[in-house]
Amino acid sequence: MDKRQASERISKLKKWLKEWNQEYFAGSNNPAVSEEARNNLKRELEDLEKQFPEFITPDSPTQRVGIPLSGKLPKLPHKSRKMSLGDVFTFIELQEWEERILKFIPSEKVEYFCELKIDGLNVALWYEKGEFAKALTRGDGVMGEDITHTIRTIPSIPLRLNQAISCEVSGEVFMPKSAFLKLNQNLKKQNEELKSVEKKEIQLFANPRNAAAGSVRQLNPEIAASRELAMFFYAMGEFRAEETKISQPKTQQELLQLMSDLGLPVSTYHKLVTNLPEAEKLYKTWEKQREELPFDIDGVVVKVNDFSQQTRMGNTAKSPRGMIAYKFPALQVSTVVEAIEIQVGRTGVLTPVAHLRPVAVAGSIVSRATLHNADEIARKDVRVGDTVIIQKAGDIIPEVVSVITELREKHSKKFQFPTHCPICNSLAIKTEGEVALRCGNPNCAAIHQENFIHFVSKAALDIDGLGEKVIEALLEANLVEDAADIFTLTEGDLHQLPLFKEKRVVNLLEAIEKAKKVKLARLIFGLGIRFVGEVSAGDIAKEFQAHQPSPFGLRPAGQHFTLSEFLEFAKAKTEAQWSEIEGIGEKVAESLVEWFHSKANQDLLKRLENVGIQLLPEEVAVQKLGGKIFVVTGTLEKYSRQGIKDMIKKYGGKVASTISANTDFLVAGESAGSKLKKAEELGVRVISEGEFEKLLRE
Repeated sequence: MDKRQASERISKLKKWLKEWNQEYFAGSNNPAVSEEARNNLKRELEDLEKQFPEFITPDSPTQRVGIPLSGKLPKLPHKSRKMSLGDVFTFIELQEWEERILKFIPSEKVEYFCELKIDGLNVALWYEKGEFAKALTRGDGVMGEDITHTIRTIPSIPLRLNQAISCEVSGEVFMPKSAFLKLNQNLKKQNEELKSVEKKEIQLFANPRNAAAGSVRQLNPEIAASRELAMFFYAMGEFRAEETKISQPKTQQELLQLMSDLGLPVSTYHKLVTNLPEAEKLYKTWEKQREELPFDIDGVVVKVNDFSQQTRMGNTAKSPRGMIAYKFPALQVSTVVEAIEIQVGRTGVLTPVAHLRPVAVAGSIVSRATLHNADEIARKDVRVGDTVIIQKAGDIIPEVVSVITELREKHSKKFQFPTHCPICNSLAIKTEGEVALRCGNPNCAAIHQENFIHFVSKAALDIDGLGEKVIEALLEANLVEDAADIFTLTEGDLHQLPLFKEKRVVNLLEAIEKAKKVKLARLIFGLGIRFVGEVSAGDIAKEFQAHQPSPFGLRPAGQHFTLSEFLEFAKAKTEAQWSEIEGIGEKVAESLVEWFHSKANQDLLKRLENVGIQLLPEEVAVQKLGGKIFVVTGTLEKYSRQGIKDMIKKYGGKVASTISANTDFLVAGESAGSKLKKAEELGVRVISEGEFEKLLRE
């Protein structure tokens, strides 16, 4: 980026961050960008200002604390200056922070006090001789808005302290998750009533943080009182205790104890550690537990415990050096679209994919995101050069959520979706009733390659070491033509491939041999029959087993059903008969008949049998989960996603990919995202891996 481009980008970021900050701190019901994306854009601005310091101005959002005051509420000066925390997102950045602060206290031992970073609204309270007097928002750090009338309604805040001291204390006002759900449910009911009289609907709150911020700024204290707000304290400014025997605390640990003794509510989630690796361990523990907490958190605050050391470390222009916010990985972030390309999938679908400026989202670095189809890219109007919000759909596949058009380049052009396949140049066709464009050439090289990749994927034959690059190399070397050829590969064949040394060759051949014994459901899924997913494949396998004269369990040891037997079973079925199987709809039935009556597909199954594919006995399902519907999300600790899905099916449960009112359980691991939110909205029971295992033991 040259100086002119940097100047334009910095100007746009400064302008719009000011507006988005105003929305955020004022508690807008539905802010234009999420807090995570806003923070991401702010970090981009900070990085650009470091590269081009000549463009830093005093009014830049990077140089200010909070926001200018709105004027709707009375203004008052704070008794002590309010600052904002700096933040880091990785352990390396946390270590770099430590290196900087230790320069101020060389040769001294440092302890760190770790607290949860509550996702709420920073508020300062004044007590005069133990009596509650005033409450102010952080405002711009010097002046705050008087919100005494609403803060007074929060039940957990004492109107009189246990000691008659005068002090200024700060903390976080937040809305518990249960209160947030209740609030939005009440607003939904009000909207239903408004519909009947054709009045404008009330916007629901986007998250508990916005709901809390909006509530404390209400002019009517009764509204705030009805919203079940809560508060935790963690900081003290002015402190006068002349008429008591209380001495000023010397550490953060002592401060929290003093606050608790005074009757101020403090979080019990905190710990004193002696080094950063201990803080990192605590961070990971709290990250795993964050969804189980009754309130939202977005990280861990790491503070130098000793106040005298903090004082010697001093402050930057807007942040105290002696403490830092160690943020959890963002679930929704901003980045820039550097290019858009069209990929061809195994069914011929042309999918637009955005190549992104690499960015960390939900704990991993993302450089590509799906744009789904021509209609979707047109609806969102995604263009090369756009700043976009991305998230992980279903916590796995990155997708573009929206475009920040305010930051769009002046001369950007709409993306023109191609009319022909980018690989074989065949005309792209659109089937009636579908949104997708497809390559019209069934022999397209891209379709052929994607079918191979699907066949060996984890949910199908799960051949370890046979990834996308290896498949591509095998096809380029003309070593395979169809899936059956995989099982005829030799050492000599593999040695022709780049980077294939002896050990790698042996490992891959062993994995291929192991994959010859496969459960029918996995094989059916791996065949890539259109509309047949994992669940449908399992339903077909169960139907096959149930209608054989000699079920798996009764056959002699080592004897399996053959692919020939399955082929005869499948060829004999009509669309109507396929549709009789639970879970098989009209489209799937039509696709099954077409696939199994194809001579090429029949020959493929015969070739797979000839190269040694055997159908492993299916275990008879123990009905402990008796038809219950499960959805799995997040990163699991003990199981792979596929492993826990197999367990659910084994015990008679059903696995769905999306949350609905019919879902019985959501099994949620780390970094559970939109599915968890949806489950909470619909009242679906959310369980951990441990609770899932408990279900199996009951």
